[in-house]
Amino acid sequence: MPDKRPLDPIFTLDLFPELRAALIALLESLTDEAWERPTTCCPGWSVKDMAAHLLGDHIGILSGQRDRYAPPTNLDLSDWATLIQFINERNDVWVRAMRRLSPRVLVELLAETGIAVDDFFGTLDPFIPWVVVSWAGSDRAPAWMGIAREYTEYWMHQQHIRDSVGQPGLKEPRFFAPVLEAFMRALPRTFRNTSADEGTHIRVVISGAAGNAWSLVREGTRWALYRSADAPVTSQVTLDAETAWRLFTKGMDAATAAQSTQIEGDRELGGVVLHTVSILA
Repeated sequence: MPDKRPLDPIFTLDLFPELRAALIALLESLTDEAWERPTTCCPGWSVKDMAAHLLGDHIGILSGQRDRYAPPTNLDLSDWATLIQFINERNDVWVRAMRRLSPRVLVELLAETGIAVDDFFGTLDPFIPWVVVSWAGSDRAPAWMGIAREYTEYWMHQQHIRDSVGQPGLKEPRFFAPVLEAFMRALPRTFRNTSADEGTHIRVVISGAAGNAWSLVREGTRWALYRSADAPVTSQVTLDAETAWRLFTKGMDAATAAQSTQIEGDRELGGVVLHTVSILA
């Protein structure tokens, strides 16, 4: 049997205070005009709306996970399309309601609730089954993966704000590498309907200082993700980190990403990587 090196857990808890401090400093520096600039990732949302969405994430974690409060609903949220529609509608209602807040109040609430979220995450055993990270699998993921998912949300939306106001992103490897590492956990789900022979090995390489390499291997009726696999490579897909994060979060389409992506070996099989989605809404 080929030697396979398993993936390590992604520990991001210690990064949240720094990530939040960078966001608060950025928001406090904005002019009135900058607060109202549109975001290209979410048509109809301004920078202020995106910050309000981040506040909504905090509130959702504290109410739903810490306090275990779930408002009643008659919807079947096990259905993927229904879940996506529910999340999008909930986000829209929240953002519209938060437009009555001043930027100062919004920043103060982000800072206060962010600390509460950090405190809650710190109480969790990182290895207990916690929440379902739907884009990575249908089973409850360990807490470290749920926390990493929230880290990617926080990093991604801060990046959207930074793009809108012309400020550089947090692309240092210690901030950026965990984002890419988490996003790649979507690969098995991306390939779930793709058939291949036993042992088929797809190697995905993200170039750059924050990048890494992963091995997706066909095992029976499923695909399994490893850090590496000592087996012949059927297809190798190489893309840069900037393309990767934007592609996986619907900020770039597959055709555009393909222009800067190198696929060696089986191009059809490797091309499936370009349909990876590592977010829900």
